[in-house]
Amino acid sequence: MKQHDRAEISASTLYIVPTPIGNLGDITQRALTVLEQVDLIAAEDTRHTGLLLQHFAINARLFALHDHNEQQKAEVLLAKLQEGQSLALVSDAGTPLINDPGYHLVRRCREAGINVVPLPGPCAAITALSAAGLPSDRFCYEGFLPAKSKGRKDTLRALAQEPRTLIFYESTHRLLETLQDMVGELGAGRYVVLAREITKTWESIHGAPVGELLVWVQDDENRRKGEMVLIVEGYQSDEQALSVEALRTLALLQAELPLKKAAALTAEIHGVKKNALYKFALAQQEE
Repeated sequence: MKQHDRAEISASTLYIVPTPIGNLGDITQRALTVLEQVDLIAAEDTRHTGLLLQHFAINARLFALHDHNEQQKAEVLLAKLQEGQSLALVSDAGTPLINDPGYHLVRRCREAGINVVPLPGPCAAITALSAAGLPSDRFCYEGFLPAKSKGRKDTLRALAQEPRTLIFYESTHRLLETLQDMVGELGAGRYVVLAREITKTWESIHGAPVGELLVWVQDDENRRKGEMVLIVEGYQSDEQALSVEALRTLALLQAELPLKKAAALTAEIHGVKKNALYKFALAQQEE
């Protein structure tokens, strides 16, 4: 595999450039080179990006591209790219488009045949997942949950039996309400990791069953300050769980057959474990 050790800026090319989520040392040399050499930088907040560029002594032209103007300004930027200019897209922090502006611009560029070059770099969701201690072979990123309680509960309810690890962003002022809704919709025993202020001075990563995590957060106001990522354990089906239909079949067969035989037949009919049926029936008899 051929590898490159330097960035070569091409005309009529859009570069997707991740920026640090806290620690400025996390910016890559390739990102700095692109930011130095492109004709124009499209930034979510030009003031914020201006401070970043100033820190690295980069002089560049900035163009504001944010949620409120992206659909209109994407056409302006596309025209510049078609004229031969090179363009870098950055957000306030992390990888553009991941809960940040850029989708409309990238889509228009691809539709118009403009070359889009993504750079690897910081992303709070992936950084937090890597340290959460939860399965990372299959996961789904859900961004921010709805701000209103009903919408949040509906979303959590729809995801309650999702087997993949779930990743959410959350704000300081909604963290407690979100954890409370997770207790109600996912159950107090669902394991959740709160990754706070990733790569920053007060970084903390704490995991616990969500009922315990809620108490832990309530105990100290500082634990709900800063940028938050919630990594939620996926739904784990209980292989021993017995459906209403299986228990009804067991009861009917028990009336005519010895318990072991009734359990064996029920297990075969419903695809559940014979021992689980047998133990359930014994427990019922003891009661």
